[in-house]
Amino acid sequence: MAAVSLLGENTGASSSLSTGNSPTTIRTRPRTFSLSNLVTKTRRAYSVSSAYPPKNLPNVALPVSRDITWDEYLAATASEDNPKVFHLTPAQRRNSVAATARRYEDFEQKIEEAPLLILVSTYVNYLILILFGHLRDILGKIFKRKEYSHLRNHDGYAPLVSDFDSFYTRRLYMRIRDCWNRPITGVPTRITKILDRESSDFNRTFKLTGTSTDCINFASYNYLGFAQAEGPCADAVEEAVRKYGISTPAVRSEAGTLDLHAQLERKVAEFVGKEDAIVVSMGFATNSTTIPALVSKGCLIISDELNHSSIVFGARLSGASIRVFKHNNMVDLRNLLTEVISQGQPRTHRPWKKILVIVEGLYSMEGSIVNLPEIIKMKHQFKFYLYVDEAHSIGALGENGGGVCDFYGISPKYVDILMGTFTKSFGAAGGYIAADKSILNHLRLTNHAFIYAESISIPVCQQIMTSLSIIHGDDGTNDGHRRIQQLADNARYFSSRLREMGFIVYGDEGSPVVPLLLFNPGKIS
Repeated sequence: MAAVSLLGENTGASSSLSTGNSPTTIRTRPRTFSLSNLVTKTRRAYSVSSAYPPKNLPNVALPVSRDITWDEYLAATASEDNPKVFHLTPAQRRNSVAATARRYEDFEQKIEEAPLLILVSTYVNYLILILFGHLRDILGKIFKRKEYSHLRNHDGYAPLVSDFDSFYTRRLYMRIRDCWNRPITGVPTRITKILDRESSDFNRTFKLTGTSTDCINFASYNYLGFAQAEGPCADAVEEAVRKYGISTPAVRSEAGTLDLHAQLERKVAEFVGKEDAIVVSMGFATNSTTIPALVSKGCLIISDELNHSSIVFGARLSGASIRVFKHNNMVDLRNLLTEVISQGQPRTHRPWKKILVIVEGLYSMEGSIVNLPEIIKMKHQFKFYLYVDEAHSIGALGENGGGVCDFYGISPKYVDILMGTFTKSFGAAGGYIAADKSILNHLRLTNHAFIYAESISIPVCQQIMTSLSIIHGDDGTNDGHRRIQQLADNARYFSSRLREMGFIVYGDEGSPVVPLLLFNPGKIS
């Protein structure tokens, strides 16, 4: 049973699932509900992966002139009946779909648990904070009515923000607020200047002192160091501004498309390995406006529980039904797919019009890399559409910076929608959607960020073009490859040294996102 176009109204997602030419009937099981399901904690599976195989293991020869077929890949993949596991060089990973035989489960590990003393002290600190915070709120409303008037009904108006909703902001964040929203000056490279400030009212307000402090920059997305005030990117931006000006004060659907935008879209499509691409001026809007243009009522979105808020926002706007699976847990995803396809839509049990699975290539808060090989296996079995957010992985993962597909050596043709942003590896702003031409033609007519938002400004567009050319090697140098390799080496060194020093660190090896857990808020100062 084949699925129709992503733009169509029907799909093969019904009670009969197709694998090749042999349909397999899924037995419908009754829906289950219990109060325990509402309070059961979700076990999140994190993993630690290696970008390169051990040196002492043999490499397998793979064809490099073409992508092998899906049947050939399945025949080569390790399984119970075929237990061989391939260990591939980066070049082999890059040139063949068979590289997905580098099984994700081979290097999956449990997350490191915090010592009991740290857990106890953290919970005790939060308990004290909550008790004294609520006590201060109660006494403040009685004895300091004017100061707490914004939390009480006054002059017939209800408070805009309830005391319960704002409790964390007022009682915890206010104590450590000096660590956030720090104004900087200069170029945010590896060293950045922090403007010094002071507070005389316990972090309610701040005043700049007129001095600055040089700090190592771990807080920006400048993964490959292209956000510079000098060099080839800055020179190209200056030349583009002299030729085109600053912006085109118009939307893309009217007079806001320059030849520069068209060149950028062709270059992005070529880089990620897709037929076509569109670019928009805001990364958050790329997700939040594209998803509603693809799915609607009667469709189903299956989302990773740790997906970015832009994905969550776009999914809610779409009107489609939403189901969530445990983070990067392929068993839970398979069980969920079996359930939703066998049962169909709520109440009517009709087949879903479309099923769209949304994941991130690299999760920005966990540092974990999606298990793309297993998801693509399920995609061919369950006939759903796959949307991969590569905001943090494009340019930063893979031998060529091609993202999670390049990292695993998977052909991008197996992913229906590739989304990414230019704020991380490219040192710019905005985002892109790459897919087949039919899908992109549909999005050019229905995506609100493309229809109503202004196009990417000329300096930003040229910054993306130049940095993308360097990453792709079009400038005739290996500077782009050197930056990608250096980022991976630095990330591995940083995370390994933190673990040696006794810190608890999450994330996959080689990921530019390295979460370091502090647990106790008292350690933040």
